[in-house]
Amino acid sequence: MAKIDAFFKLMHDQGASDLHLVSGQPPVLRINGEMERIKYKVLDNDMLRSMLYEISPEDKVKVFEETGDVDFGYEIPGLARYRANFFMQKYGVAAVFRQIPNIIQTAEQLGLPGVIPKLALLPRGLVLVTGPTGSGKSTTLAAIIDVANRSRKDHIITVEDPIEFVHQSQGCIINHREVGLHTRTFSAALRGALREDPDIIMVGEMRDLETISLAIEAASTGHLVFGTLHTSSAAKTVDRVIEVFPANQQEQVRSTLADGLRAVVAQVLFKRIDKKGRCAALEIMIATPAVRNLIREAKTFQIPSSIQTGKRYGMQLLDDAIMDLLIKGMIHPDDAYAKANDKAKFRPYLKTPPADFTET
Repeated sequence: MAKIDAFFKLMHDQGASDLHLVSGQPPVLRINGEMERIKYKVLDNDMLRSMLYEISPEDKVKVFEETGDVDFGYEIPGLARYRANFFMQKYGVAAVFRQIPNIIQTAEQLGLPGVIPKLALLPRGLVLVTGPTGSGKSTTLAAIIDVANRSRKDHIITVEDPIEFVHQSQGCIINHREVGLHTRTFSAALRGALREDPDIIMVGEMRDLETISLAIEAASTGHLVFGTLHTSSAAKTVDRVIEVFPANQQEQVRSTLADGLRAVVAQVLFKRIDKKGRCAALEIMIATPAVRNLIREAKTFQIPSSIQTGKRYGMQLLDDAIMDLLIKGMIHPDDAYAKANDKAKFRPYLKTPPADFTET
């Protein structure tokens, strides 16, 4: 057993999502969104480097030594998988590990709205799950892929950096590919996937123009494509996808995206106050004909209005989802205010509304 595994066991026992190891500091766990120090000695650079290198593949150590950054997956059988990131900082080496549970929670267990599992049954198109880092995008996507795996008889290819949730083939054949290990880049994997007879493609992160372009192309040629972006709302997601392209291509991209997009799910995570754990608030946009026209006509600023009037299709605004959690007593008013888009709606719930100079 590697020396560092004791921290992973503690992480599991404490229900932590992340482990932070930094030269010159004791270890820190993130539990329900908050950082908590472990009662342990300060880690010096040599000690921490030795612990990290004990679990690192040789090629990843080489990349880290050359660049100062590296990502890879680490697994303790019977416990969990971890997404590892090593980086250099002022006082030496540092690392962050995100725990990825071995057991994939279902959409029902996660309390996701009923329209979310239905996205797994779409015949084709592009579905984007968005939100800030650590907002549970991977967990939501894993639940959707799990529905497809149990309900369909298709070929699923996932492309991630690194592989996070591992699905065992059930009704579907599932191939997991890791960037840097099984393929050079996201775009190279996507290009290859189009020749690998996939029905569903899951892209862990749509980082650049080529990857986004290939994902839209795949969705337009009969595949069901799932991807993630770091955007905070459905309208901003559509804008981000289009703005990646050069100005002279954007009109064509609007048309292609309007035809291929099926849904955008934007989410944020909250610490629960009614019991231990966290819960997600989701904005859901379904690409109805009205929404497609707004995208095609460059009127994305009107998308929130379409979401507001599209509740019968399962659509909901993020602020409405946050308000629902707040009224149910599941989250703190301060957290609701901090993560809401229209903060004025949440000020009456605050005991001492903050004076935020950015909102003047």
